[in-house]
Amino acid sequence: MRPSREYRTISVAYAKKLLLHPRARHGTTPRTLARGFRRKRGSPGLSDEKISGIVLAGGQGRRMGGVDKGLQMLGGTAMIGHVIARLAPQVDEIVINANQNLESYAKFGYTVAADLTGGFAGPLAGLQAGLHAAKHALVVTAPCDSPFLPLDLVARLRAAMGGKDLAVAKTGTQAHPVFAMVRREILDHLTAYLAGGGRKIDAWYASLEVVEVAFDDEAEAFSNINTREELREHER
Repeated sequence: MRPSREYRTISVAYAKKLLLHPRARHGTTPRTLARGFRRKRGSPGLSDEKISGIVLAGGQGRRMGGVDKGLQMLGGTAMIGHVIARLAPQVDEIVINANQNLESYAKFGYTVAADLTGGFAGPLAGLQAGLHAAKHALVVTAPCDSPFLPLDLVARLRAAMGGKDLAVAKTGTQAHPVFAMVRREILDHLTAYLAGGGRKIDAWYASLEVVEVAFDDEAEAFSNINTREELREHER
């Protein structure tokens, strides 16, 4: 399904505002960001293996009063729309993990996958659902509440991944496990971990071969919007 114009685009004027924000990454134009159109991915020396992108929007939004964070408006566009605009040009398909308002998420024109593990089990359950739905061998994840994610996130994770199971973004001493690249083949391992009651991301990937990838030059790009107050701040 082709995404509707309402969800595929943000205004060029608002894109300019995003690009002027200190968390924005330089090297793109307002019109390119506004359109969010797919560009040809790949760099010399890197694998041309296709990559699926999973946007994690399956949480309960408790810190925002129990609302569906991905659908909250920022600059006239749902937050997930900003995430998709920045992630889609870096990958070959998008999968949205959501557990509420599935019809609203479907309007973005991408596959929507609900958790297979019940009870709002957290981002690992979202990853499991996304891996199950993904078409490609490599999968990258990003949360729906991080509208300034790096425009080179996928390229840098892929370049560092090598033969590892998992590549995780890191700024300073802090890892950001919801910004990660994983191999789809670890789905069975993850499913077994969840079936055994495991929920903590760091405990799960401690059993895998992992590389942490420094993004110290883009640290603020990993900021997320958790509360209504933070949302209002970014509207100014």
